[in-house]
Amino acid sequence: MTNIASLTVPSASSAVSGQRYWLMKNEPDEYSIDHALVAPDQLMGWNGVRNYQARNFMRDDMQIGDGVLYWHSSCAEPGIYGIARIAGNLRVDTSQFDPADPYYDPKSSPDKPRWLMLDVQALRKTRPLLIAELREQPELGDMRVLQKGNRLSITPVSQAEWKCIMGLLEGR
Repeated sequence: MTNIASLTVPSASSAVSGQRYWLMKNEPDEYSIDHALVAPDQLMGWNGVRNYQARNFMRDDMQIGDGVLYWHSSCAEPGIYGIARIAGNLRVDTSQFDPADPYYDPKSSPDKPRWLMLDVQALRKTRPLLIAELREQPELGDMRVLQKGNRLSITPVSQAEWKCIMGLLEGR
């Protein structure tokens, strides 16, 4: 398994290497951090993304090794429940072609697919870091997930936001 220390605070040279950080939302009833941690090699195909901006983040910006905050959404206590990493394997999300699938898209076709997925590797479960606690941190004032009206399932996380969140999880 990947060492979580490699995903804490990037070095000054990481801007050149391109490591980034992301927040990815998933509904715990559908696929929680607990589900992810028992998957083979803790790998899961992140499918069902049906927003062009989120899809473009996966397609254009996410790289293997990028850090992920695993967010539980559409639940009683939304927040960060785990740490993961981008594991790669960008590919077509085949759920868009299946009329029986909740993520079916009748305007998409195998010769012109609209939607993609990639593999995410769960690294560890964390204590719940809920919205109220995150809002108490001045360093997180601009964090996209905390902005009114933000409903994107994938959002970038700045290096400073990542560092603050890792500090909260480590009790600093």
